[in-house]
Amino acid sequence: MRCFDAAIAIGVALTILWLMPHVVVEGNDYLFLILVGSLLLPAVGELIGLYQPWRGRSLYNMLGIYLAAWAATLGLLSLLLVAVQETQSYSRLWMGVSALAILTVGSTMRTLLYIYLKRLRAKGHNLKRVLLVGKKDNIALLEEMIVKTPHAGYIVMGHYVDENDPAFFHKMAVFAKANIFQREFDEIWLGYPLVQSNRVRHLMRLLAGIPASIRFFPDLTDIRLLNHRITQVAGLYSLELNYTPLSGPMRLFKALEDRLLGFALFIVFSPVMLVVAIAIRCTMGGPILFKQERHGLDGKRFRIYKFRTMHLHESSVTKQASHFDSRVTRVGRFLRRTSLDELPQLYNVLQGRMSLVGPRPHAMDHNDHYKDHIDIYMQRHRVKPGMTGWAQVNGLRGITEDVKLMEKRVEYDLYYIENWSLGFDLKILAMTVVCGFVNPQP
Repeated sequence: MRCFDAAIAIGVALTILWLMPHVVVEGNDYLFLILVGSLLLPAVGELIGLYQPWRGRSLYNMLGIYLAAWAATLGLLSLLLVAVQETQSYSRLWMGVSALAILTVGSTMRTLLYIYLKRLRAKGHNLKRVLLVGKKDNIALLEEMIVKTPHAGYIVMGHYVDENDPAFFHKMAVFAKANIFQREFDEIWLGYPLVQSNRVRHLMRLLAGIPASIRFFPDLTDIRLLNHRITQVAGLYSLELNYTPLSGPMRLFKALEDRLLGFALFIVFSPVMLVVAIAIRCTMGGPILFKQERHGLDGKRFRIYKFRTMHLHESSVTKQASHFDSRVTRVGRFLRRTSLDELPQLYNVLQGRMSLVGPRPHAMDHNDHYKDHIDIYMQRHRVKPGMTGWAQVNGLRGITEDVKLMEKRVEYDLYYIENWSLGFDLKILAMTVVCGFVNPQP
């Protein structure tokens, strides 16, 4: 795949150069830039995890990381050209078209290859053979998940059930010696409750002589995890229970996405916002904007902006709008139905207090209420709130008088946090354009 990405970059850049005969090529400057860029792309991708195994991996996550590697490569190439004072030596049109073409062709080829491999595995080819070892219930769950996801490309070759039999470890020691050089499996999956880590450690010592991948699947069904990972802290290994991909360098890419796309959308929707502001002023008078305190990243407060849709009134408690709510004006009802009342939040995005995509910010007194009824509710605030989100494009928006409805919305929000990628963000934005503006809720 590293060679694949480099070859695509070289081939596409040279093709674009050939299709632009007006670009004057003197010496080897263009070839040098193409070579540097094509080698830099897989190098950056290696640093941010682009070449991890695809098996069982989300396509959107993979495309998001590819987009991040592409953006970082462009940034580094730009810095290089500025440093050597060669920015005037190359056609900006060629560089721009080549960069977009490489991204398009690379993403398309990756998607086609991903779909092909997925279908190939679903038909029983390119499979990894798995041996399951552990407690009966745990390995039953592992086998069930393998059967449910044939496209991941795993097949169960056998079981070794641990029933706390004193002879079990002796049997596994004999098994390990018999499978050192030849075996009918590619991986060993261990399924045990976390409290039985001592048995897992003993098994690892016995199976260490087998040159095959060994994976431990701890039973953590009683803990709500947020994309957990293993980390090393102070020389000790820890299981981070609420890790999100939106940390470190990825948070920087997310911020860059928000600023660039947010600014472009702000420019595009400026005429619409001007018309809406005039309509509100003429029909309702001032103020035009509705401002309210909300909880943002890490629970910190910020002021959110919306177009005003209600008559002026005072209330110490936030009451959600309902159907035929007398507080909502005629213009306000149209703005709510088309989600145009949310457009001023583009300014919140440019401020860095919101994202284009993320969990929707709720009223502060609603947060105070639901945090006591839903244990994982405040995990939504581990990322910036968004103008649109995975819950909203799946129809979970508007009135939430039932705690069950809010629990479902929170589940969708946490799924977004667990599986975030730039590609996933672009998918949600596309779904918002197609079906997210129209709001049947009041």
